[in-house]
Amino acid sequence: MYFRILNDDASGELTYLLADPSAREAVLIDPHGRDLPVLQALLAERDLRLRWVLRTHHHDELQPREPALLAKLAAPVVQGDAPYPVNPSVLPFGDELIHVVPTPGHTGFCLSFSWRDRFFCGGLLAVTACPHQSRPQVPQALWDSVTQKVFTLPDETLLFAGHERRARAVSTVLEQRRWHPFFSGLTRDEFLAHMAALPEQQILTPTF
Repeated sequence: MYFRILNDDASGELTYLLADPSAREAVLIDPHGRDLPVLQALLAERDLRLRWVLRTHHHDELQPREPALLAKLAAPVVQGDAPYPVNPSVLPFGDELIHVVPTPGHTGFCLSFSWRDRFFCGGLLAVTACPHQSRPQVPQALWDSVTQKVFTLPDETLLFAGHERRARAVSTVLEQRRWHPFFSGLTRDEFLAHMAALPEQQILTPTF
């Protein structure tokens, strides 16, 4: 298998490239339109056919050109809101399978993607660190997604974030379950009280 992580230093946003070299098929998780030349070069370098574009979440209302830019990758887009229905829930590429897991909370339609011992969870664990959104859109759903879907995975499962400003990009379920500042040691009511006390959602400047 071929696996690459791309990091944008300015925003902390991360993109993941997974590929089956024998089948020459690849998947991109959370690609960004600004990186199109680099992404296309990486695919061409290894003669890979892009099978899927997977988005854990998006902020297209602030980045209105993003869907059109990602369409240039010429692969089906999987994200958690219309017009991109989550169907099927298992996505093949080469001899590999990626499982699609609905994990709303950071936004109302977030998805996570499970592959082997890795779980790509976007902004779920960032809570207040997203460069485009200062607080979760649906705190109740976020608590349920993290505690019922992420923290029930095996301890050694690797968690890959969608952005990592002043934080680690990769951790384990065990680490996050024990030490996450918002989820470890709190009840659901305590967590929701913390979220309610956060400043009102900032309206960030759109990028074009």
